[in-house]
Amino acid sequence: MRRDHLRTAALTGLAIAAGWIGWSGQVVLLPATLAFPAIWALVPNRVAVGLVSAGYFLAASRGLPQGAAAFYSYNLWPGLFLWLVASISFLSVHTVLWTSVASKRPHRFLAAALLMALPPFGITGWAHPITAAGVLFPGWGWWGLAATTAGLIGLVSWIWPAVAIALTGAWAWSAATWTDPEVPRSWRGVDLEMGASLGREADLSRQRDLISKARGAADDGVGYIVLPESALGFWTPTVERLWTKALVGSSVTVIAGAAVVDADGYDNVLVEMSAAGARVLYRERMPVPGSMWQPWRSWWGDSEGAQADFFANPIVVLHDRKLAPLICYEQLIAWPVLQSMLHDPDVIVAVGNGWWTANTSIVAIQRASVEAWARLFAKPLVISFNA
Repeated sequence: MRRDHLRTAALTGLAIAAGWIGWSGQVVLLPATLAFPAIWALVPNRVAVGLVSAGYFLAASRGLPQGAAAFYSYNLWPGLFLWLVASISFLSVHTVLWTSVASKRPHRFLAAALLMALPPFGITGWAHPITAAGVLFPGWGWWGLAATTAGLIGLVSWIWPAVAIALTGAWAWSAATWTDPEVPRSWRGVDLEMGASLGREADLSRQRDLISKARGAADDGVGYIVLPESALGFWTPTVERLWTKALVGSSVTVIAGAAVVDADGYDNVLVEMSAAGARVLYRERMPVPGSMWQPWRSWWGDSEGAQADFFANPIVVLHDRKLAPLICYEQLIAWPVLQSMLHDPDVIVAVGNGWWTANTSIVAIQRASVEAWARLFAKPLVISFNA
């Protein structure tokens, strides 16, 4: 019994290290997360599975409570609640599917990986080890995803030492030759440092400031400018007229975040604006649970907050080019990007508004995650964040 306790303590420490290092915000460190499947298979009992699963997930998402405290004006409890609820989801799936029968573990872990990649469990499926596929097998696309999945299965089988050596070799080679995803020609993502005011202060002065920044970025043949999530605030006819008039005489197209309000709540969207007109280009499929997406509020007749479109608009078409937009939270979970990749987009457009993540690694993790996916499928990437 004492030996099992020591073993559990050691494996829990390793799981925490895997979550902490793998999700540090450095893209080339993502394969450290692949230690988790091997640890999951080595635990002596179901209680130990719960401890190592919780240790890995809580370490990987350690920035959430602090970030949520900033979002909720230094109230720590909402962030702690979301952190714990999400960890319970991850812990439950991996604990229930664990088995002491070694021969059954590969397909049990595969089932757990699938459940954490797809709704409903995938709604809080952060820190998925499959994200490391982009570092291990850049440019391999779906074959790289299949190879990484096979690696995850192999790490929970009796051949795990050989699989671990092979994956470590692929990791070392990739880290030594790593290059960031290319930015498509004529595209530019604009990073802003407007803090919490972005999207909340959307008066005429702010809109003119954003127009000035967009114009300033439109040089050297740049035809598409991307501004962060929520940049425009509420999308109204007045805002539309202001921007389209400001772009008259220019061939530039601006893509920017905004909110479209209706009787049931609001949609977190990207809008396309040019001298020829404007339109809502994309509606976020998965807003942040808890702070944005609050479906339970409808039980009492209240607004649901941000609306989730789940599997809608995985790609959008802009001037004959297929775009795969990812807004903020969608960059942390697996299914939105995988759904988009099924349609073979030409460009990935990733935006966020990370003012509330100051002094955490959340934005760095978002960037690392989307960079890994872009490299896996060899897709150009445009990123725009507000800090």
